Amino acid sequence: MALRRANPQEAETLWNIRNQAIRHGCKTSYDAEVIARWTPDLMPERYRQMVIEYPFYVVEDEKGDVAATGYLDLDTHCLEAIFTLPAAFGKGMATRIIEALKNEARSRGITRLRLDATPNAQSFYQTLGFVTLRENYHHSRMAGADLRCFEMAIDL
Repeated sequence: MALRRANPQEAETLWNIRNQAIRHGCKTSYDAEVIARWTPDLMPERYRQMVIEYPFYVVEDEKGDVAATGYLDLDTHCLEAIFTLPAAFGKGMATRIIEALKNEARSRGITRLRLDATPNAQSFYQTLGFVTLRENYHHSRMAGADLRCFEMAIDL
């Protein structure tokens, strides 16, 4: 399970991991129509820009294929795009990425991280020490819906 920085050339792979994770993990949290709109197969080019601009990490599985992703938004101090392929759930990959992002944040003098957790992921983040601040709704232009989520934070 190698942890490394993502390359912009693999953005489509990262987008696919995102979509698979949302389609599998969020099906009990959101309507199928919302998930379908939220996970288009065609990647927006701004996603590649995120890989270029921010500390974007991946974990490879035992075969060397990328199986988990995540990045630190340096502007908002939020963890974003923490996604794991369904077949790799429970293997500690997302935890490794979050630890790398926490270390990245510390090295940049960031003392508090935030994230918006989907209902299905809230308990996972709690096990890592994140505290729920409030329930809210995140408007997704892509999904065309207000997505129920939990604003969470951790002090570093």
